[in-house]
Amino acid sequence: MSDLKHRLDKFLTNARQSLEVQQLTPDASTREYFRINWEGKSAIACVYPESFVSEEQTYLDVSRLFASQGLPVAEIYSFDEALGIIVQEDLGDTILRDVLSDSAQATRENLIAASIRLIAKIQSATNTAFETGSISSRLKFDSEKLLWELSFFKEHYFQTLRKARLSSDQEIGITQEFQSLSELLEIRANVLCHRDFHAANLMLDNAGNLRIIDHQDARIGSPTYDLVSLLLDRVTELPTNQWLLSKQRLLISERVSLGLDPIDEDEFAYEFRLQTVQRCLKAVGTFSFQSVNRGKSYFIPYIKPMFEIVLRALTELQQFSVLRSVVEQQLKLADF
Repeated sequence: MSDLKHRLDKFLTNARQSLEVQQLTPDASTREYFRINWEGKSAIACVYPESFVSEEQTYLDVSRLFASQGLPVAEIYSFDEALGIIVQEDLGDTILRDVLSDSAQATRENLIAASIRLIAKIQSATNTAFETGSISSRLKFDSEKLLWELSFFKEHYFQTLRKARLSSDQEIGITQEFQSLSELLEIRANVLCHRDFHAANLMLDNAGNLRIIDHQDARIGSPTYDLVSLLLDRVTELPTNQWLLSKQRLLISERVSLGLDPIDEDEFAYEFRLQTVQRCLKAVGTFSFQSVNRGKSYFIPYIKPMFEIVLRALTELQQFSVLRSVVEQQLKLADF
């Protein structure tokens, strides 16, 4: 029996709840999830590797913030700081990504539109995040954080996965361009973001309503950040520019309907391209690391489409010439 399962049993015994549980994540995960019976209804218990202080626990903090703004997160039923356990509403097993892959186009479009409306609603919670001192308001996609993610890409794509190194000129040029890209995005980081808002972190509950999960890393970022994540995460075919533009216009419109400041459409499109380059390269770094160090080779097929998306954005931006030439080179030489 793992230590995490042992702690869960202790918690359930103390709470006089059934010890019959269903493990939902493999052993040795950073945190483990279990389906349990809580006061006569199904619930999910998340067991963390360590104890926590509730006021400093990011999942609890962001859940409180989101719930206060009417965002559809799981209700928190109970938690135990010393044992490192949070018990919450059971949202079922229906992941939006699976639904989108099996649905007709009209249904997919409706679900994507509903997801975009949630992004706008998250952004409308920005002022409340600051007013309440939410942990999310103290975290930001500043140039340091953005540059770290780009450096992670460079290390794990070229060294960990490809076993290759950039030339000295490429290294110098990319370092300078990554710094510039990060600074351009930092000055645009002014709204609350989920930070990992993609179709695997959205669920459909038993009533068919969209629900948000894995929101513990929420922070201040660009208004385009979550939209890039939603529309471009793990795609295998490049969406058309026309389709992307329609989604950008929808988010701009939804923001205005919620009383947020209007954003110029051309400026938003420019910012979307900047964020596309950063977020998609970050994803390539993650896919490279996970495939080599965690044996998750199923991420490999997503690398080429990510590079193709980045190249298109770089071509449209007409900036970052060194990075563009490196991406072009990888698409020609690398065997994906």
